[in-house]
Amino acid sequence: MSAIREKINQDLKEAMKNGDNFKRDTLRLLNSAFKQVEVDQRITLKDSDIIKILKTAYKQRDDAAMAYKNAGRNDLFEKETKEMEIITSYLPKQLDDLALRKAIEEIITSLNAGSKDMGKVMQEAKNLNADGRRISAIAKELLQKA
Repeated sequence: MSAIREKINQDLKEAMKNGDNFKRDTLRLLNSAFKQVEVDQRITLKDSDIIKILKTAYKQRDDAAMAYKNAGRNDLFEKETKEMEIITSYLPKQLDDLALRKAIEEIITSLNAGSKDMGKVMQEAKNLNADGRRISAIAKELLQKA
């Protein structure tokens, strides 16, 4: 079993012992997503697969949180935000803005990208440990200067 999945299972047991129903339910949803992929694709998940699933789960909750915030549903917005915090604790540490900017500058230089090459830059930058929105914003800014 992967290290991340073991950590999630340990935290699930701990949450059950401590009576933390919110964390328990969130971790059960994540385990369910893992099992669904394993059954559908008939594979055993590695850490890299689990990270992809966690990133997808984070993105789903981020989109839902924005929709709830725009609709004035602060109770649901806070629920999604708490779930995002739990998911983030299992993801690799994200790059800070300075390191992210430097990495995107290197990508732009290596591709010799111009202002119309946003898609190429995003394709190369998708493997960076950062939120897609942050990558997109910095890439747009840098490409406009190029």
